[in-house]
Formats: sequence, structure tokens, C-alpha cells
Amino acid sequence: MSVAEAQAEAGGSNAAAHFAFVARFLVIAIMTYLGLLAVTFFIGRVIPIDPVLAVLGDRAPASVVERTRREMGLDLPLIQQFYIYIKGVLSGDFGRSVLTTNTVMDDIRRVFPATIELATFGTLIGSVVGIPLGVLAAVKRGSLFDQIVRVIGLIGYSMPIFWLGLLSLVLFYAKLQWAAFPGRLDVAYEYSFTPITGFLLLDSAIQGQWDVFKDVLRHILLPASLLGYFSLAYISSLTRSFILNELSQEYVVAARAKGLSETRIIWGHALRNAAVPLVTVIALSYAGLLEGSVLTEMVFSWPGIGLYVTNSLQNADMNAVLGGTVVIGSVFIAINLFADLLYRLLDPRTKAQ
Repeated sequence: MSVAEAQAEAGGSNAAAHFAFVARFLVIAIMTYLGLLAVTFFIGRVIPIDPVLAVLGDRAPASVVERTRREMGLDLPLIQQFYIYIKGVLSGDFGRSVLTTNTVMDDIRRVFPATIELATFGTLIGSVVGIPLGVLAAVKRGSLFDQIVRVIGLIGYSMPIFWLGLLSLVLFYAKLQWAAFPGRLDVAYEYSFTPITGFLLLDSAIQGQWDVFKDVLRHILLPASLLGYFSLAYISSLTRSFILNELSQEYVVAARAKGLSETRIIWGHALRNAAVPLVTVIALSYAGLLEGSVLTEMVFSWPGIGLYVTNSLQNADMNAVLGGTVVIGSVFIAINLFADLLYRLLDPRTKAQ
């Protein structure tokens, strides 16, 4: 076999492998999303809350209740209801919120930027602080510094975020008065400032309203630091494990034998090789903060999707609850799949799988 034929055969096998990976990736994404829709739909049907009574109230006449039930399609077989539900979700139609009287999608567009902004800020804090801590803990393995970092991570894993949020409010807001009042913006700016994208830090910077920017920053700093601490615990722990694994590799021994400095070996080689799984860890941490910041939003009165879904559930507004759940679940699935795809693209050892 000639060299050209061998290269053509290798190229064909690589193309087939890439096609198989893409096909498998799409199948997993579609099946996971359909599973999410199925779970949310059937949960909405089995919980002891009648969506008709949630709309009309308990004292509505029986004839009105039956007519509304037919109009909402709740008299149809479950399979047919599920089909209608999937069509609505794929077209962005989650129905209308009983609590706000707006469409659920309009409400989600209004509140979701607040959650994204909070989770993004928290992930940045967790990454900027957690990665250096993990690296230094691995380098100083067994030292007092290493033990402190591991204890910090252990507390982050085990401490209830609701309790820690209340404690931070008592300390930093009520006692020391370092933090701003719970919420996203002071009342003084709430009606004078007009958002563009819904991301208040970005909007205020674009419009050059730096007093609003500083106020938003004061409000977001404490809840984002709280989320950042939990992200830090996760990221620092895994960074430590990744660096310890890299430091035991043969290339590190060879680099030391060549006389390279420890700083260059650790930060220039070990951390760079650990960056592939670390990117995946940060992406998964970000997804976790997006879907797991409900309690933080409740404690700090942060007007995000977590607080929106919680208030809707307390008021039996099932369209809003299911719509918010589907959106959060969809974002979580998308980030998980993106992290898996990114890992395969960055790590050459997985390209042939």
C-alpha cells in the first residue's frame, strides 16, 4: 500500500469516527431532552394541584370548570396531551402565568438574565480563587496550607447554603454594613434606570451610568461570593487532584532532570495539561450554579428564575413552574453536553473514541 493510499484510508476512518461521534452526540442530546420533557409533563399531571382551579378559583361553577378543562385540552388522553405539550415547548409556548398574567416565556426572558449574571459572577470568583488554591495545595501536599484548603473545601461541600446565606446577611449587612440591602438594585435607581439586555452590570456600563454600575456591583457581590465559595470548594478540590496526577507523570521527572524551574514545571506544564479536564469542571460548576441558586435567590431576594419558580409554586402557578423547570433543565443539559464536547475536542486521546 502506498503512502497516499494509507493517508486516504486514515482520513476515511477519522471521518467515520467523527460522524459516529456527532451522531451519538445528537442522539444523546435528543433523548435527554425528551426525557426532561416527559418528566416535567407527568409531574405536572400527578401533583395534587388542579390547573383549572388554579386559574378559576375554588368557587367557579362546575360548567365553567368543565368548559375551561376542555379549552385547556385536559380532557384529552395523556399521550395526546404530551404531544401538544411538546409542540408548545418546541415553539416556546409555555402558556400564561396565573400569577403575573404574562406569558411564561416573557417572564423567563425578564428574570433569567439575573440568574445568569449571578451564576457567572459566582463562577468567576470560584475559578479565579479556586484554581490557584488547588495548585498550591497540590504542590504543598501534606502541609498546613494543604490541610486548610481541604477543610475549606469540606465546609463548602457540607454547609447548607440557606444557613450560610442568612449568616452572611447578619454579619456583612446588619452588623458590619458592608453589603447592600437584599435585591438587585436600590429603589432610587429601580425606576430611573432602563435595562437593555437584562444584565444590569453590562447595561449600566454600556449606558455610562457608573453610579448604577457600582450599586449593582454592591448588591451582587455578597450572593455571588456565596455561590463562588461553593464553586471554589468544588474547583479547588478537583484542581488539587488533577495537579497531583500530573506531578506524578514521567514528563515532570524529565523536566526536573533538565533543570527546569519548579514554577515553570507547575504553572507552564502541569497546569496546562490539567486544563483540559479543568475546563469541563468549571463548565459543570457553572451549570450547577445556574440550576442550583434557588435558595440563594430566596435569601437575597434576587429576582432570578429560581425565585420566580419558587413564588409560582407557592401560588399553584403550574405553567410557570413547568416552564421554568424546562428552561433550567435545558440549559443544564446543554452545558453538560457542551462540556463533554469540549473535553473531546481539547483532549486528543478521546478523538479516536
